[in-house]
Amino acid sequence: MLMTPEAVPTTDTNMERRRLQIYTFMLVADLILLGGAFVLAGGLYRSEWASDFVNSMFFAFAPIFTVIMVYQRCYSLRALEDLRFAIGRLGLAIVIAAVLCTVIIFYAKASESFSRVMLSLALIFGFGAMAAFRYALHRVLRMVYGPTISSALVIIDGGPRIEIPGAVSVEVGDIDVTQVQSSPSSLDTIGKWMRGKDRVVISCPPERRAHWAEILRAAGVRGDVLSEPLKHLGAIALKREGGELFIVVSTGSLPLQARVMKRAMDLALTVPALLFLSPLLFLVGLLIKLEDGGPIFFVQQRMGQGNCMFPMFKFRSMRVNMLDSDGRQSTSRGDVRVTKVGRFIRATSIDELPQLLNVLRGEMSIVGPRPHALGSVANAKLFWEIETKYWHRHSLKPGLTGLAQIRGHRGATESENHLTHRLEADLEYIRSWSLIRDFRIIFATVGVLVHPNAY
Repeated sequence: MLMTPEAVPTTDTNMERRRLQIYTFMLVADLILLGGAFVLAGGLYRSEWASDFVNSMFFAFAPIFTVIMVYQRCYSLRALEDLRFAIGRLGLAIVIAAVLCTVIIFYAKASESFSRVMLSLALIFGFGAMAAFRYALHRVLRMVYGPTISSALVIIDGGPRIEIPGAVSVEVGDIDVTQVQSSPSSLDTIGKWMRGKDRVVISCPPERRAHWAEILRAAGVRGDVLSEPLKHLGAIALKREGGELFIVVSTGSLPLQARVMKRAMDLALTVPALLFLSPLLFLVGLLIKLEDGGPIFFVQQRMGQGNCMFPMFKFRSMRVNMLDSDGRQSTSRGDVRVTKVGRFIRATSIDELPQLLNVLRGEMSIVGPRPHALGSVANAKLFWEIETKYWHRHSLKPGLTGLAQIRGHRGATESENHLTHRLEADLEYIRSWSLIRDFRIIFATVGVLVHPNAY
């Protein structure tokens, strides 16, 4: 289906969120069916329907079964689209869980509290019920979503038209992709096309493939370019589909499970932090208002995940008539634009605390590459003019703190090296992300809240 650029959906509602809901539904349904299988097995074998013995066996087996099911990718995109894979993984998970449960029973010397025959019957009944459930779910999903439950976007930029089942096609129109990396507004438009998509395919002439490859990597989506193998694209894989040859140039930022864990950590830290810091936030806001009567917050457009802009909140630290909305002039030591209250809150990083609201809104994360002002310069050059890979740092949500900050890369960017060092740290963080590293960065941030470069 070919759409005009204006008609492409730009909301955050996407297929990935629906899949997460389906996975949750599947897990709950599996546990209910498994529980029913144990009740049936207990009634048929021991004439005990939902007795304490039957319940104890179910509650002992269920946690092991759940962990193995998740580990065996029984709740994954492939399990939703490939029925044979789904039922095969289900059977494998049940066998592994049964063996593991039997070993635990043996070493715990708890065989008197378990019935091997009843466990076997329950797992047979459970497998049949869960397999039938997956068959029914597979049919329903095909009726509702068609051949695929993933969302795909085809961007046509002067290349041949291609048909991918379930994909939306759009022509770029007046956007010049060769100049787009110097145009944040154009990147914002393209980023919104791509937001929420599981896959983006580019059809363009050879001379524009490298430009699209850079945009796809920076957007944090899985990106394919319709092309012959070209080494200078930095392709990571080749694939064939529908008789066409594709080069995979990006695979997305983090898998779904990692993003769920990262978001859960953000909310678990942000909500208590806002409640705990509310007296401080109120006091700082009052002091800012009393000093010159101007607005409490300074709201500035920053580039976020997928090269999409968002309004970033800070406590206002500069005089109202000297605000730098584009961030073209870095703050220097003894800067006359900074107010008395502003000097203190900048030195202690308190001015950044309102960004907890951005985290709550889902625009930022606790840990990630710091969002820079669009007009930020180093050696009189815009950041993206110094290093074209600058846009790659936006494949993850920007953060309150990051690897660059704990390494001391903060403050004014007076030379190109200042920007290069920050970019290297940001890209290293993206390449090697882990939840444990996020916690380490958070703890390390405490030691750099007051920093000689914070002015």
